[in-house]
Amino acid sequence: MVMSRFLAALQLALYFSPLVSSYTWSFTTTPQQCATLSIQISGSGSPPYSVLLIPYGPTPLPNNTEVRTLVYQQFDGSSTSTSLQLKYPSTSQFVTVVSDSTGFGSGGTSVAASVMSSSDSSCFNPNKTVMPDFPFNIYPPNQVVQCNASRLWWDPTQVQGTPSFQGVIPGGQSFSIPEGQITQVSNEGTGFDWIPSVREGSILIVVAGDDRGLGTGGSGLYTVAQGIYPNSSCLTSTSPSSTLGSPAGGTYPTNASGAETTGGSSSKTNVGAIVGGVIGGLAALVIFALAGFYYIRRRTAATVTKERPMDLLQGDPEDDNDPAPAELGNYYHPEPFLATEPTEASSTYAREDVRAGTVMSGSRYATSDRRQSGVTSFSDLRSATPDYEMGMTGGTTNPSSSRKSPMPRQLRPVNIIQHDDAGVADEHPEGEPDTVELPPAYTNIRKTS
Repeated sequence: MVMSRFLAALQLALYFSPLVSSYTWSFTTTPQQCATLSIQISGSGSPPYSVLLIPYGPTPLPNNTEVRTLVYQQFDGSSTSTSLQLKYPSTSQFVTVVSDSTGFGSGGTSVAASVMSSSDSSCFNPNKTVMPDFPFNIYPPNQVVQCNASRLWWDPTQVQGTPSFQGVIPGGQSFSIPEGQITQVSNEGTGFDWIPSVREGSILIVVAGDDRGLGTGGSGLYTVAQGIYPNSSCLTSTSPSSTLGSPAGGTYPTNASGAETTGGSSSKTNVGAIVGGVIGGLAALVIFALAGFYYIRRRTAATVTKERPMDLLQGDPEDDNDPAPAELGNYYHPEPFLATEPTEASSTYAREDVRAGTVMSGSRYATSDRRQSGVTSFSDLRSATPDYEMGMTGGTTNPSSSRKSPMPRQLRPVNIIQHDDAGVADEHPEGEPDTVELPPAYTNIRKTS
């Protein structure tokens, strides 16, 4: 367990090691038009130091006149400070990169600093556009795509020595672009292919230089694109990007109103950002946990609701229109069964004349739309059943239409036999057949004459 934590910490340290330098730098004067700009080094770097100023954004001068050039200056010997005249017009912006002998951009890169106004404007000609010592080109034109090959090329007749190229990410990492095999391509001059291992969405400045110094070939500003077919195969944990923490350069204005940065350098960790990120992550975990708890609780409540007994008299428990406690639903109101006194019409059925084989007239239910019930009296524990056919008692039957007076209902005696329980069955020896008694089937009933 301890070993795994140690390896994780070591891996994290190796990941952030390229982002941390052993020295810092800062502006000691506010950038102003045609004023002196001073830079101070702090920490233990490897002199000699150098500084590169790169114009950023459009020119504020009329007619789109560009008077800014890239400024590259080395510190004297092992000096830790330097000064130069800032020949940039007010409200324009620039990015600063400080390096030492260990490599380009080792001191960190500032965000775009804004030039404040001053009464001095003698350091540039607002009507004359400046040009770099040699131009460079990129193919495909005007774009840089993540992990997709781009070709950097130039006119060899305008270059002194071998050109070099640097990549600058404002407020992030700066690096030297590795030079591949130099080739000659028709209509593309002399150049080499480069695969940008920069994450898409990053602001990238490509700076060109030769033996005369960094920036003599000018610069180009690009936004790294993802491309039609996204490819991230070239990216690693050390791929250039914006660094954690505050940008390099200390405190300086970043817009025309004078708003300033709040950081010190790229080598310092932004504790507030890290703490905020941790708190945000914990808050997200708590929110997810509460959402999961609510979901599980809701499912459990739904299951309990489905399994509990249902009150048929009160209806659906989720129905908002529940009846009052003393009120029943429409289907549960009792309806009385209305029984009337027996009449001749209700007790007279259609008869069949046994002798003549003719059907007597008269409805089975007479003139009523409901079959009426009759009342039979019982006495001496003997039951009386209405005779289905009046002829069974020996009486004479006549059609109902020809009768002038009602005929009394004829009854016949019925014997009721109550069978006793046989009790526990006796065990019979094997081989002796059992006797099964069945009730009468009543299949041989004869009519009385």
